[in-house]
Amino acid sequence: IKQRWRENGIGKHKDAYQVILDGVKGGTKEKRLAAQFIPKFFKHFPELADSAINAQLDLCEDEDVSIRRQAIKELPQFATGENLPRVADILTQLLQTDDSAEFNLVNNALLSIFKMDAKGTLGGLFSQILQGEDIVRERAIKFLSTKLKTLPDEVLTKEVEELILTESKKVLEDVTGEEFVLFMKILSGLKSLQTVSGRQQLVELVAEQADLEQTFNPSDPDCVDRLLQCTRQAVPLFSKNVHSTRFVTYFCEQVLPNLGTLTTPVEGLDIQLEVLKLLAEMSSFCGDMEKLETNLRKLFDKLLEYMPLPPEEAENGENAGNEEPKLQFSYVECLLYSFHQLGRKLPDFLTAKLNAEKLKDFKIRLQYFARGLQVYIRQLRLALQGKTGEALKTEENKIKVVALKITNNINVLIKDLFHIPPSYKSTVTLSWKPVQKVEIGQKRASEDTTSGSPPKKSSAGPKRDARQIYNPPSGKYSSNLGNFNYEQRGAFRGSRGGRGWGTRGNRSRGRLY
Repeated sequence: IKQRWRENGIGKHKDAYQVILDGVKGGTKEKRLAAQFIPKFFKHFPELADSAINAQLDLCEDEDVSIRRQAIKELPQFATGENLPRVADILTQLLQTDDSAEFNLVNNALLSIFKMDAKGTLGGLFSQILQGEDIVRERAIKFLSTKLKTLPDEVLTKEVEELILTESKKVLEDVTGEEFVLFMKILSGLKSLQTVSGRQQLVELVAEQADLEQTFNPSDPDCVDRLLQCTRQAVPLFSKNVHSTRFVTYFCEQVLPNLGTLTTPVEGLDIQLEVLKLLAEMSSFCGDMEKLETNLRKLFDKLLEYMPLPPEEAENGENAGNEEPKLQFSYVECLLYSFHQLGRKLPDFLTAKLNAEKLKDFKIRLQYFARGLQVYIRQLRLALQGKTGEALKTEENKIKVVALKITNNINVLIKDLFHIPPSYKSTVTLSWKPVQKVEIGQKRASEDTTSGSPPKKSSAGPKRDARQIYNPPSGKYSSNLGNFNYEQRGAFRGSRGGRGWGTRGNRSRGRLY
């Protein structure tokens, strides 16, 4: 047919092409031929473009799976000029298919037209993300989060990345927690945002989502969960040039005073410890703080809550009370580390800002805690002595290794504070963070160069779903290790809507293209 038409001039056979278009209303054989010939001759009949596209779309919805697949496979041939955004929009809607073969064809077709015109394809994708059905929106976002990183640099130009950022900001006005995490993954992977200024932009985006200007409501699980989700996304972006000051300030002023009343929708999550761990991670990168002394005092007061005074002794030298105070090592590691980091910015806090009685009380608590600490460290070292390789990989020994990291960290920090005057020079690696090994003579790659990459998260942030929490036993002389829990990760509840964390209205169903 093509040879015969070429001899006589393809464009003169408009009536014949119309017959091919009408073939979509015929039987199975006619439809299969139409699925192949409509796209093949499409470019020769611009006046029939709309009819041709609509005919091909009818085939994309045919009951015969083989016809549907053939029609979808040929859709990129329609993606020319002003038709491309429409084809991208159509393909995005077709992502809702439950047929795995069709779904792969749609993905391949989208990637194909992405390479033809990235900006036009993004127009179709974001149109559906903003206005389409929930299932289409969900799959379009996942497409971007998984496929963008596979595209070559000549496709993802600076202009294209700017468009992705602009459109993403519109979407972020109304997202669920899961969607927010995916968009942070998308944006943090863009080359233009892997610079210091780029990371700063991302931190500002997260801060806006976290509502740091609003009063914190500890009794609202959604409010708590949103803050934690946002903070988790911000933590890997902080560095010596991208400061965490706004987040640390908010945690000190709004969250710490309400630590005991926090609520969470995530069953089994130690929400207080989660908050303290995030604060500890951020404290290393806190810049100049306006109300440093006030916030340091709040942090200090919270630390005192977890550092008990020694129990009173009766006349016979025995403890007057029935129980020894419980030493919360995991909590103290976080609070002591945060205090140590912020204390560097006001080194005379303990000596000049506290009265003598308060300082004396603190040192008594430190001394008591340090005594119990030494007992645990000896017990743990004895339990792990001589164990190597596979022996250290048992669940029980993994717990003890983590516990030893926690207690050693606290020991180092307490020694610093016992100096006269208190010192803030020691460096420790938080027990749940991997130890950074740097070869002697080898310069560590800086994360703060203008062309560098953002700090890498170990698959979705330091894997907090597998992060270990050590709950020490009650009583400083107990030889039993406490319970050990795997922390559960929370997510934003409900659908998007309102400020992005409420309920999103249902979208109408049916063909929109």
